[in-house]
Amino acid sequence: MDHVKALTVLDGRYSRLTRSLCDIFSEYGLIRHRVLVEARWLEFIIDDLGFASPEAGWKEVVQGIAENFDEAGALRVKEIERTTNHDVKAVEYYIKEKLDEAGLSKIREWTHFACTSDDINNTAYALMIKAGRDEILKVMEELVSCVEALAKEWRDKPMMSRTHGQPATPTTVGKELVNFAWRIRREMKQLASVDIGAKMNGATGGYNAHWAAFPEISWIEAGERFVRDYLKVSPLFYTTQINPNSYIAETLHSMVRAASILIDMDRDMWGYISLGYFKQKTKEGEVGSSTMPHKVNPIDFENSEGNLGVAISMMDHLAVKLLNSRFQRDLTDSTVLRNMGALFGYVMIGMKNTIKGLGKVELNEAAMLADLDENQALLAEPIQTVMRVYGEENPYEKLKALTRGVRITQDELVAFVDSLEKVPAEAKARMKELTPARYIGLAIQQVDHYFKK
Repeated sequence: MDHVKALTVLDGRYSRLTRSLCDIFSEYGLIRHRVLVEARWLEFIIDDLGFASPEAGWKEVVQGIAENFDEAGALRVKEIERTTNHDVKAVEYYIKEKLDEAGLSKIREWTHFACTSDDINNTAYALMIKAGRDEILKVMEELVSCVEALAKEWRDKPMMSRTHGQPATPTTVGKELVNFAWRIRREMKQLASVDIGAKMNGATGGYNAHWAAFPEISWIEAGERFVRDYLKVSPLFYTTQINPNSYIAETLHSMVRAASILIDMDRDMWGYISLGYFKQKTKEGEVGSSTMPHKVNPIDFENSEGNLGVAISMMDHLAVKLLNSRFQRDLTDSTVLRNMGALFGYVMIGMKNTIKGLGKVELNEAAMLADLDENQALLAEPIQTVMRVYGEENPYEKLKALTRGVRITQDELVAFVDSLEKVPAEAKARMKELTPARYIGLAIQQVDHYFKK
């Protein structure tokens, strides 16, 4: 019933597809990452900067607070928050409770030392987005591997292209799939290369409280060391109270491009199914239509397109909005950031449905060959090109008069070639042997080239 009564499809209908993101982007995930940052910061200022001399075993306790954090811990934080009405302060009080229980009250006030809330939040989100990106890249790898497997299998299967929806120069199924595989892999590289950054520099980004307490410490270098070595993300030096979020915009814009490429592929696959180039495997008990028993609808590609469209709209908004903050801080980013898991979820749903759709398709080679045979006019391109080579007059215009807007036969094309005056017999013989199914250029070699690279 939890799924049936869920407010959104992310935790309801499609929860099985988004489960891997729950521990990262849920309320529990956010609290867990905040606890992790607070614990690491406490460890840093004691162990690295030497601000306290606690009892033996303190480090194991502090590390354990983060490593052993569970759902019960998250519920306790939420209970504290009902009193504080402040989510980050509740995390601070939770850690102090744990220190008291372990007999480490002596160091409790070093918790959250010199920090503003966004020191904890921006670092937590940096870790969350880093983990979420890894999950997205993992599924993208699965998806592109599916595309590549089909491209290899169908590398040499001729297919009529369509430009402006009209019959156009033939290609192969493998070559068209490789086009998408290359585009997706390019975005995967872009996404993986985004430098995730975080700041740990106080209320307005100037280490003011840090300096007031310990002016002898080189806080710029200390903050850099903490973010780089303890959190394993890139340090940011020039900020207001909040992270400027450029890395989030870069991450989301890369994911927007990837999602748009997948929508492009979803639509093409939908179209090829509609044309009969692909059949869909049926499953016992499944229904395609509530009234038309014969139907096997391309619902996975449609589902993917719809969910990726929702994701793109959300990512576009967040990528722009999160770059803006009034003066040194306003809170509009806080509520928006809480939707990060939703947009990652919609991308995940879209990708997994594309994978599902690709797993159902079977090639209908007979339909593709029939389409090619019925469109002999596709050979007007190579014939007029050869005519140019041998100096025939008005080659384009002659083929246009012969083929435009009419369906011609192979015999008519052969007769036209025989009528040419300047083209030698050897070239004529080569043209007459050409068929739409053989006129695929270097499509097969392009597929092979892709896999060699």
